[in-house]
Amino acid sequence: MAVTGTKRNTKSRRRTGRILLPLVAVALLVAVLSALRRPEGSGTPEKTVVVNDGVNQISIIPAEGVAISDLSEEDFVSDGDVVRYVGSAHTSRQGVDVSEHQGEIDWTAAAADGIDFAVIRVGFRGSTEGRLYEDARFEENLRGAREAGLDVGVYFFSQALDEAEAVAEADLALELLAGRGLDLPVFFDWEPAEEADARSAEMDGESLTSCAAAFCRRIEEGGCRAGIYFNLQQGYHDYDLSALKSWTFWLSDPNGSTDFYYAADIWQYQFFGHVDGIPGNADRDILLD
Repeated sequence: MAVTGTKRNTKSRRRTGRILLPLVAVALLVAVLSALRRPEGSGTPEKTVVVNDGVNQISIIPAEGVAISDLSEEDFVSDGDVVRYVGSAHTSRQGVDVSEHQGEIDWTAAAADGIDFAVIRVGFRGSTEGRLYEDARFEENLRGAREAGLDVGVYFFSQALDEAEAVAEADLALELLAGRGLDLPVFFDWEPAEEADARSAEMDGESLTSCAAAFCRRIEEGGCRAGIYFNLQQGYHDYDLSALKSWTFWLSDPNGSTDFYYAADIWQYQFFGHVDGIPGNADRDILLD
């Protein structure tokens, strides 16, 4: 009886083993696949979303802690070259961004044409030689916009290669502002240079993010609010927006509406607009409060 009992128990254990082995294999396969879907240290698979980066439909993992846009196509209507916000979640203001390239501006006429705010170039860095310059019409534009009753912010056209150069650009902006308060932030505007011999041709996203953060920190140390101007490609592919989320976002996305995944405070929607008092083409913007 003892021998019979032993054989029965052995058979039972073998039968159980044939059932468990496939289950163990399946569990291991699931664990491997799950690990491949998530970064090291993450307990759950990452969420991906499909977005339009201005060129293609791409999948992204949303930047941690960055506010998501609450805008939709139905929130905007176009009236000629003017796009207006008609949604209910925000109030909005119409604005322009300008530099010396616009020439002499009649700011009173611009205000009468519905312009509420202006972002004025304060200075820039040369893309080939790297020198710093004041915008030739900065003082004129700042004074004229304020006298016309517009809210004013400024931007610095950067070609910084590292944090030290970005800080130098911020220092020049603060020096030119000379303690004058602004209604809107001082924006870091870094764009790829068109010149074949541009010194910034090999700039990478990590360095660009570091430059933007260094610029914004120095601007805040100088008593002003800070922000970053960028287009869709930069927003999705270059900048680490989670490292810049403390500052104001100014998005360039020329279109009748914007489907940028993240929330932006200012949207540049037009490069070739017409505004009374501004010669030639005007960049038009919407500020969402």
